[in-house]
Amino acid sequence: KDMKRIVIFASGSGTNAENIIKHFQGNGLAKVIHVLSNKKDAKVLSRASALGVANSSFNKDELLKTTTIHDLMLELKPDLIVLAGFLLKFPENIITAFPNKIINVHPALLPKYGGKGMYGSNVHKAVVANNEEESGITIHYVNKHYDEGNIIFQASTQLFPSDSFEDVAAKIHVLEQKHFPLVIEQLLN
Repeated sequence: KDMKRIVIFASGSGTNAENIIKHFQGNGLAKVIHVLSNKKDAKVLSRASALGVANSSFNKDELLKTTTIHDLMLELKPDLIVLAGFLLKFPENIITAFPNKIINVHPALLPKYGGKGMYGSNVHKAVVANNEEESGITIHYVNKHYDEGNIIFQASTQLFPSDSFEDVAAKIHVLEQKHFPLVIEQLLN
């Protein structure tokens, strides 16, 4: 059967993207065919290049005010679009073109700590400030509202009063690395 096609959007260093690319290399089910970033010097692009994956960058206007990225998606025909640390609001024209084919990982147990401004260390700092006893990851479909799409999968991790936000981030990272590729695989199977 046909190899499934994955496109990844990321804004930062790209450890999740790299992990997903490596997971699917040689597994026969799917392949990451393109990595896109809204920052032209994002480390994720050099990680993709090093692994032989096509990649490109774009600016916010190209994403939100033109059809450039939308048209590229129609051309690439991904079976799944994966947001792995992507910080811009995802455009409705792509969401409409790929219903239930766009997923995101959020570094908390939604509906807690979701919404505008809740990304990266902001999330972990809020979790620590509120003395939460656990946090985790939520993998969810992307719709036109931040962090409100249907939840696909959650995993949690225990927190301790002594944990700094960096400690929390490290625990979340372990969950992302372990579960994100496997959830993607299940969705494509």
